[in-house]
Amino acid sequence: MRAVPLVGGPVELRGALDLEVTPAGVMPRRLPAWTRQQYQDPSVYGVTLMPSGVRLVFRTDARELECEVLTSTGQLDTDPEPRPTGMLELLVDGVPAGRQQAPVGNVLRMAGPGAEQRLIPGRPGTVRFTGLPGGMKTVELWLPQQTPTELVALRADGEVLAPLPDGRRRWVHHGSSLSHCIEANGPTGTWPVVAAALGGVEVINLSQAGNAVLDPYVARTIRDMPADLISLKTGINIVSLAAFRRRTFGPAVHGFLDTIRDGHPDTPMLMVSPVSCPALEEAPGPTTTGPDGKVRALGTPADVAGGALTLTVIREELARIVADRQTHDPHLHYLDGRDLLGPEETDDLPDGLHPTAAAYRRMGRRFADHAFADDGPFR
Repeated sequence: MRAVPLVGGPVELRGALDLEVTPAGVMPRRLPAWTRQQYQDPSVYGVTLMPSGVRLVFRTDARELECEVLTSTGQLDTDPEPRPTGMLELLVDGVPAGRQQAPVGNVLRMAGPGAEQRLIPGRPGTVRFTGLPGGMKTVELWLPQQTPTELVALRADGEVLAPLPDGRRRWVHHGSSLSHCIEANGPTGTWPVVAAALGGVEVINLSQAGNAVLDPYVARTIRDMPADLISLKTGINIVSLAAFRRRTFGPAVHGFLDTIRDGHPDTPMLMVSPVSCPALEEAPGPTTTGPDGKVRALGTPADVAGGALTLTVIREELARIVADRQTHDPHLHYLDGRDLLGPEETDDLPDGLHPTAAAYRRMGRRFADHAFADDGPFR
């Protein structure tokens, strides 16, 4: 086995906009380094380290590959085992060729959600893929979407070359945990990856679990990066955090779109409203988790008259904003999120909010059917 450089060599790291050098190796991050100065909440940093949609891409004639990684996962003091680390998945010429559980490395212990974390240091582990087809081929190694993963080493028993340009359009998507897809059964099972494969495009997933609240630094990131297609799925975190009122929500959406349009004036852009979530359809946030493990709203429907936001209000406002802007922006489109997962499918939300792995794949197929259809916004 020969060592393959992870930086400055033939391997392309797609889906990450920053690489942090660590004592063990390099850590992919899904927002640029400059954004770290513009937020205070450590959860933003944490979710950008979760490599949803991040993959190593290269060509090789190797029959065997090894990837050494150091993961970081959490564990409540009351839980007997750390949280699942997820899967590394290998695609060869676009076809699944193997999946392996990511090894447990560092463990962050805590008394409860949001409590102070205690680091239990771990060691890197090696994942092996054997029996690859012979001859030169394009390999994609997808990292687990829910677990920060430091890349320590890559080894192959053959030659490794840079990937060839494939000519696919680049789709940039930003959303919440419902686009980050922590609950998917693997990195290629997230709905944006499923939709991208069906649409024949290259996806960059900038979704941030719990943190899709129209942050200006995200809009500037999208403005400044290459993109042939852009989609924005917003609303659920805004309601669950009570981040805006009706008075402030509309201007924030306009500002977010204006910033993106500064860099992409004619790029097809799709605004997606929230999928169904029974607890927040008519009651505003903030939210909590009930004893049954399901999300609950702390607000009441009576709060709406005073400007509080529910998912119903969010959808009405987004549809109105898009319709108003379409008079001067024909490349802006709207999709009701309930077309991806509707009220008749809420049994597929085990915690009342997040879909099952099967529902995520269904959402990907439905998005592709809409967005990449002959008459769709991404045709």
